[in-house]
Amino acid sequence: MLGIPLRLTFQSRINLGFKSFLKSAFFLLLLGGLGYGILRYIQYKANVMDIEDYSPISTLKVPETQLYRAKYPFIDVHNHQFDMPIKDVSELVAEMDSLNMAFMINLSGFRGLYLEKSLQNIAENAPTRFGLFLNIDFEKIDEPDFAASNQKLIADAVAAGVMGLKVYKSLGLTDTDQNGNRIAVNDPRLDPIWAACGQHGIPVLIHSAEPESFWKPKDRYNERWLELRQKPSRYRDPKDYPSFESILAEQHHIFQKHPNTTFINAHLGWMGNDLDRLGRHLDQYPNVVTEIGAVLAELGRQPIRARQFMVDYQDRVLFGKDSYKMEEYYTYFRVLETADEYFPYYRKRHAHWRMYGLNLPDTVLQKLYFRNALKLFPKIDPNAFENP
Repeated sequence: MLGIPLRLTFQSRINLGFKSFLKSAFFLLLLGGLGYGILRYIQYKANVMDIEDYSPISTLKVPETQLYRAKYPFIDVHNHQFDMPIKDVSELVAEMDSLNMAFMINLSGFRGLYLEKSLQNIAENAPTRFGLFLNIDFEKIDEPDFAASNQKLIADAVAAGVMGLKVYKSLGLTDTDQNGNRIAVNDPRLDPIWAACGQHGIPVLIHSAEPESFWKPKDRYNERWLELRQKPSRYRDPKDYPSFESILAEQHHIFQKHPNTTFINAHLGWMGNDLDRLGRHLDQYPNVVTEIGAVLAELGRQPIRARQFMVDYQDRVLFGKDSYKMEEYYTYFRVLETADEYFPYYRKRHAHWRMYGLNLPDTVLQKLYFRNALKLFPKIDPNAFENP
């Protein structure tokens, strides 16, 4: 009778020992697995780069044409020189000469003393190389004399040498009236301004909305994901902003309402990704032209369609760059003038894709570079373009 409990006790001890062994082995395996996983993760992170750093050198063997100077003298109708009142323009003029830029329009002329000093600097130091656009404070829309004061502002500015009116994207997006309400691009209280520009024969370069992708979810399907990551304030949450299409509709309404005023729809009207739509837009509004500032990447990724568009609408497109950096013009020249394939754009957040040259005909290049602008701006001396 005594042997049975002893055998049970011995067997229990064996079972307990085996279970303890299994637990220890499992714990060691778990610990080892975790350690291995952590080590692999560290190695992975050490070898993984961010997409912003990934810049592969293409192995593609194709002709490469490096251009540092435009084939013809050109007029940049979309530029910003925010320090023009105090700027020593001599260095800028030298860079313009190297690029073959005959004339630059500074859209940031603002108004008042700033505008006066900018005009003075240009007149004294480079009168044949720069033009200025006026800017209006739309948030004063509720002031009783808003229309009359701005009509006078436009008349006085034109008399002083201003060449046009620049409208920033804040109108329609962030500008508000005294009650905090968004000011629509086609607010009827602004009609006297558009009409005044037509009466004085100056164009309105208007930037409305932003790339449509700024309104889309910030996920892996968004073409502008990298830009929204680097510039998060550019995201337009549909809960806080009017839709992309509604802002464009407001803009197009003023084009229709003011047929005697010429409008330069900036940045290909944010329709560079849909050139069929842009073509219909230009067909519908004969008082509208467009320009390619900051949207060259849209053209460079669709060379066959873009070339045909530029040929079909060769009288309706102007050369523009937007922010100024001399080296970035080289990519413009390469896209517009060459037949090169698969070369990089200069700013990854605007285009993670590669560029292809449009190889535009000389007649189209001349219109894009200067002939179309000369029609809009009779104050520009045409002599610099007589023998391009």
